[in-house]
Amino acid sequence: MTTAHPVGTACAIGTIAPMEKIMHTWTAQFIAPEHELDAAPLLRREFVLDEGHGPLVTATLYYTALGIVEAFINGAPVSPDVLTPGWTSFEWRLRYVEQDVTAFVDANRVVVGLALGDGWFHGSLGWHDRVRPYGSKLAGIAELHLTFADGHHQRVISDDAWQSGRSAVTANSLYDGQKIDARRTQPGWASPGFDTSGWSGVRPVAFDRARLAPAASPPVRRQEELTPQRVWESPSGKTLVDFGQNLVGWVRVSVRGDAGDSISIRHAEVLEHDELGVRPLRGAAATDRFTMSGGDDLFEPTFTFHGFRYIELTGWPGGIEALQDGGLVAVVVSSELRRIGRFSCSNPLLNRLHENVVWGMRGNFLALPTDCPQRDERLGWTGDIAVFAPTAAYLFDTSDFLRDWLRDLALEQQHNGDVVPFVVPDLLKHLGHPPEFEPLDSTAIWSDAAVWVPWALWEAYGDPSVLGDAFPSISAHTRHVRSLLSANGVWDSGFQFGDWLDPDAPAERADEAKADPGVVATASLYRTACMARDAAGILDRESDRKEFDALAASVRAAFCTVYVDGRRIRSDCTTVYALAIAFELLDAADTVWAGARLAELVEASGFRISTGFAGTPFIMDALSSTGHVDTAYRLLLEQQCPSWLYPVTMGATTIWERWDSMLPEGRINPGEMTSFNHYALGAVADWMHRTLGGLAPLEPGYRRLLIHPRPGGGLDWAESSLETPFGLASVRWESSSAGLRIDVKVPQSVTALLRIDSRPDRELEPGHHTISSS
Repeated sequence: MTTAHPVGTACAIGTIAPMEKIMHTWTAQFIAPEHELDAAPLLRREFVLDEGHGPLVTATLYYTALGIVEAFINGAPVSPDVLTPGWTSFEWRLRYVEQDVTAFVDANRVVVGLALGDGWFHGSLGWHDRVRPYGSKLAGIAELHLTFADGHHQRVISDDAWQSGRSAVTANSLYDGQKIDARRTQPGWASPGFDTSGWSGVRPVAFDRARLAPAASPPVRRQEELTPQRVWESPSGKTLVDFGQNLVGWVRVSVRGDAGDSISIRHAEVLEHDELGVRPLRGAAATDRFTMSGGDDLFEPTFTFHGFRYIELTGWPGGIEALQDGGLVAVVVSSELRRIGRFSCSNPLLNRLHENVVWGMRGNFLALPTDCPQRDERLGWTGDIAVFAPTAAYLFDTSDFLRDWLRDLALEQQHNGDVVPFVVPDLLKHLGHPPEFEPLDSTAIWSDAAVWVPWALWEAYGDPSVLGDAFPSISAHTRHVRSLLSANGVWDSGFQFGDWLDPDAPAERADEAKADPGVVATASLYRTACMARDAAGILDRESDRKEFDALAASVRAAFCTVYVDGRRIRSDCTTVYALAIAFELLDAADTVWAGARLAELVEASGFRISTGFAGTPFIMDALSSTGHVDTAYRLLLEQQCPSWLYPVTMGATTIWERWDSMLPEGRINPGEMTSFNHYALGAVADWMHRTLGGLAPLEPGYRRLLIHPRPGGGLDWAESSLETPFGLASVRWESSSAGLRIDVKVPQSVTALLRIDSRPDRELEPGHHTISSS
């Protein structure tokens, strides 16, 4: 069989350098092919183990690329990782991998091979006029360190002794897809004894190796495989395939056809008018093309990724009738994150909604927390993760992943006058900001990611070092926004995303929300100042704590003076009341009428959603905390558009960017910007875990639990579970005519506070507890 891709199937699970990993001192240099190649390059070095020193004891490979890289030793991939080293703020930081490869050095003659692709560093990025901001040279670097029984060390480094050749990959782009020509495959290129007579030398590529940093974020890996659920012919005669789930990854193809004939696969998330719905892709071609060798070919395009559920298949030998089981397999890829939190209940639609949140997170936690995985964007928008971080930290162990991303946020912020950019890494500074984003400066919620994300990690995992590491960003952002306040003490100037994607906003003006942007911004600053104050207190930074406490008090007073008039908050819409209540901007008496007004507005909307990115994550808490749990359930369970369950009724398997990304008649939203895999609006899962499921942290890291389920909505039961730093915690409640039954598991070294409405609070010790309430 011809394997028409640079990755085999055998692999060894490697280790990822922890956050405190000692920096490797490099002597190797980045190298690139001596001559320009008409294909993605392969680099190799063959050598002989030093003799007379006894058996090999350890072998460690250090490697990375100005692009993406897959490493091989003696023909085998050394790791299951793909899309290495991911995307960081390359101007200041490029990750490298440290891999134990002792098991692969199994002969006297050894070959180290690197297969290179464009990736983020060398690829063209962005929309419209794309840019290649980081460098025009595609290159790799590697060092193999070998230690023998007598203590002898041998080192093989990337230098001018290496050779270069072309691979079967004739084109590769993260947005546009990958082309592989199986006729050009070079079997054994990374194995000893390979004939390199057609290969050339290499040349050094200048790069400041001080930018190299050990990988501290989980790698991207294959997660699972899905087979086609349906194959059919569209009205226009196109062959369409449905994998049954909107996913992120690629399609692996096993096929035999005439040499030189090609198969093309175009990817999309949805169908429109019974054809592939490609308009949301904008400028991304999202198409892989495979040219067959004439024998049995296996194609796997690991130098790209797509967001898709459906594919349009062209050129399959023999047509649909000849498509065999196993010929097409969708490979799901994501950063390797450990699942720790789960939820389920008696309502199948809510279970599907929750599953959509999980799939949306998996697809967008790929090397960094992106907004979407399919169109010509896929950027680390700060606002999305700012509101979604609590949900993410519950579902998966995201500590290393998000802390690593926060390093890039800090670097971008430091080099941008303390302003946290809209996206991290900041492609927009290279691509050019849309004019409607001017003037460029901090913006509420998006820039607040510098504070809200580390705070979410602190609450989830209880490690104060995340606050210590992030405190320079936290304090710099908070102080910078303070400098933007108007004379009356509110934040009402500059560009604001506001309640982005309010469902009542025009399709092409996502920022034209009902909520006054100053109200949103000032409320967000108050939340930020409170978190900065509390972080300073935890870190024993008393002068900072007093400074931010004073700021919080002044912002709260200004908010109430400027924006609260009688029993109304300016713009009198659901988002402003949700933020004012959830962020505790009002005193106890005012919170009562604000909660009543919020519930009134929700009912007036027919219990349909009327909030965007700012209000949606907080409206359920605002309702339930003010005694309107029934209203919250009515809002959660509404099925008419716009609502959380409307996409579920439309067959969604991930969270949509817009409430109406697909219109009821089956037509894609006319706005240029729409995605069917966008996790931000899935932040409601945080409320589902804590309030519907009843499991919440009473102290950071779940050292102390709050067990407070709020049954409602006609649900018969619900359960939440979480692998806390102290062990598994779980809650299950069942409601019947006999009353309420709650089963609780409290981990060792942890206590819990059980709260059942209308009954006194109760302390629970570690162990299993069953509580009945008639």
